[in-house]
This record gives sequence, C-alpha cells and structure tokens, in this order.
Amino acid sequence: MKLAILTTLLAGASAFTTPNARPAFATKLSMSEEAAAEEAPAADAPEEVVEPASPSYTCISKEAILSSPDTTEIGRVWDPLGLAEIGSAETLAWYRHSEVKHGRIAMAAFVGWWAVGAGLRFPGELSHGLEFSSIPSKGLEAWDAVPGWGKAQMLLFAGLIEFHDELFHTRRTEGGHYLRGGTPGKNMVPGLFDPFGFSKGKSEEELAKGRDREIKNGRLAMIGVAGLYCAATIPGSVPLQPPC
Repeated sequence: MKLAILTTLLAGASAFTTPNARPAFATKLSMSEEAAAEEAPAADAPEEVVEPASPSYTCISKEAILSSPDTTEIGRVWDPLGLAEIGSAETLAWYRHSEVKHGRIAMAAFVGWWAVGAGLRFPGELSHGLEFSSIPSKGLEAWDAVPGWGKAQMLLFAGLIEFHDELFHTRRTEGGHYLRGGTPGKNMVPGLFDPFGFSKGKSEEELAKGRDREIKNGRLAMIGVAGLYCAATIPGSVPLQPPC
C-alpha cells in the first residue's frame, strides 16, 4: 500500500515538470560542448583564386601622331588617302612605323640606282665567276644580274633585322613597343642606321627636327624610286627620262 501511494505521488509531480527539461549534469555537458565548438578553429575555407590582371598598354594616340612635327608647315599630317581615319590608334602607329622604314629603304634605293647608273662598282666578285664590274648599269638589269641565292640572302638579312627589331623593341625602347607608346621608326640594331653617330649629343628638339626631315625625305625618295621604276619599264611615262 505504501509503495502504491509513493508511485502515485511521483507520477503527479512529474505532471508539473517541463517535458524538455534536462538534468543539471546534462545542461553542464551541453554548455561545455558549445564552448568547445566556439573555441575550435573554423575549417579552412578554400582560398579564392584570383586570376592575374592582363597587362595594360597605352598606345600613342591618333592626335599625338597627327600633331607630330611634320604638321608644322602644312597644318596637318600628309595623308591624301585618309588612311589615318581607318582603324585604331595602333593601326596608325603601325602606318607611321612602316612609313619611316619604307622611306629609309627608298632613300638607299634611290642613291643605289643612280650609283649603279653612274658606273660605281665594288671591287671583286659578287658571286663565283661574276665580277661586280660586269653588272649592267640599268637599275632593273643590274637586279636581274644578281644570282637567285644573292637575292635570297638580301631578303633573309632584311627579315632578320625586322625580326630583331620586333623582338627587342619592347625591351629596349623607352615607352615600349611602337604600338604601345614607343617611338615609331626607332631602330633596335645599334649603329645600323646611324653608323656615323650624327644623332649623338643632340637635344630632343633637334632629334625631333631630324625625324621630321627624315620622314619628308623618305616620302620624296619613295616617289622618286617609283618614278625611276616607271621610267625603266614604261616608255614615255616620265617626261624627263633619267639616263639610268
């Protein structure tokens, strides 16, 4: 009877206990687990991979080229075909670089054409069994007399110079490559185009004037070589026929 009464009292007391209530030792254990979880270092998050930013290049602007020293006399750059309006600033920089190089070649070709016509020759042999003195005086005939391997050597040499220029232009030119802000026409082979050192010791203003003259003389030389070629291949195409 006593056991039944005790059981009834315990059952009635449990009715006033919160169902989710936990014993004290369980509460202490839970608090310890939470503290340990807070103190535990967080799992290493995967590092975010950031791709390196691509290099940014600043090309010389169209305005800078169009206002270059060769505009001082005629008010604007010499561009009768309007090529400056085609393409980007990089395209115009490439045009200027090509113009300078072709002008240099034309100046050398013009002098060489007249030198051969005047009878000037190197001593010795051009090739095995071919003396320089036996080369004809006419410009195109002189070129035709050069053996095929000799022509190939000239083209190969010119190609190597061009490759060298493009390869080292960015590394050695102040401002970088001519398409990225460098100076169009600047030669990377030391002493090749200035073997006598005429540009040494000159100020930037003097160098700018020299480049201006070079561009203008190169343009005239390109027209002159075209005239010599037409005179040699098309009879009567040039009013004043040159003797060579």
